[in-house]
Amino acid sequence: MIELEGVPELIDPVMVAAFEGWNDAGDAASTAVAHLDREWKGEVFAALDAEDYYDFQVNRPTVWMDGGVRKITWPTTRLSVVRVGGDKPRDLVLVRGIEPSMRWRSFCNELLGFAHELGVELVVILGALLGDTPHTRPVPISGTTSDPDVARRMDLEETKYEGPTGIVGVLQEACTHAGVPAVSLWAAVPHYVSQPPNPKATLALLNRLEDLIDVRIPLGELPEDARAWQVGVDQLAAEDSEVAEYVQTLEEARDTAELPEASGEAIAREFERYLRRRDGGGGPSGGHAATDGGDGTSYRRDSPGGRTRPPSPPKPDGDDDEDSSED
Repeated sequence: MIELEGVPELIDPVMVAAFEGWNDAGDAASTAVAHLDREWKGEVFAALDAEDYYDFQVNRPTVWMDGGVRKITWPTTRLSVVRVGGDKPRDLVLVRGIEPSMRWRSFCNELLGFAHELGVELVVILGALLGDTPHTRPVPISGTTSDPDVARRMDLEETKYEGPTGIVGVLQEACTHAGVPAVSLWAAVPHYVSQPPNPKATLALLNRLEDLIDVRIPLGELPEDARAWQVGVDQLAAEDSEVAEYVQTLEEARDTAELPEASGEAIAREFERYLRRRDGGGGPSGGHAATDGGDGTSYRRDSPGGRTRPPSPPKPDGDDDEDSSED
């Protein structure tokens, strides 16, 4: 039984979800939703019962002290709501948690129950994958959907992925079967520097989300954090000749694969974002990581333990049957 007492009637609500674990390389996706929750001071109104979905030997609870009293925080998924102001205010329902250990269909049905009760009009699920992409270039973001109408209306790619999937893919399919429009946004994280955090990938996801749902997202210190992250990785790469050579190989492959049309679209998108931020008043107007995707980058799953996979040379053109972004 879903009870939503105390939740006001929402305006054009969009559900934005991210889950720690297999679908969250560099913690980029879950950090993006945490950023939205923090910047807009989200109010938690529901939490799923941890007993139903989590193996506590895999995701252990934590003990903490509250005024001398020991308390336990259980791993779960929480829902909060934030209102985005402006000329056309709208509400975001933020879903943040850990990929469940069991009963995935019931997990998705429970989230869809909340979406139905709240009148959610669109579900956006954020994810991040390891990819053969250089840290020196804009973070590739792919936007996909299983719904042909949504793909056509929002200028997204209709997913053709086949292979192992995570909770992001399962939830997107559950939304499609339930008649709820759903989109997945995936960031490609360099596999040779996969350790969290990755503010550059987080920033790219937020920029793409901003374009998708037409809201102005306050970025806070993220642009500066992204620049500092890249400078730090530059320094580490410069200290290892093999890594520097490998990064250069990835850069050449990326630059060769990029089409002038795609670059033009990215420039136009960035300029539109600049105008929107300028007209909205306040907030940084520069320093954003571009979010153009569809550049032929091959993606890899993050390992359960978050370990970095060793570098491998780029595949020849056209040999991308096994590695692809998942939705």
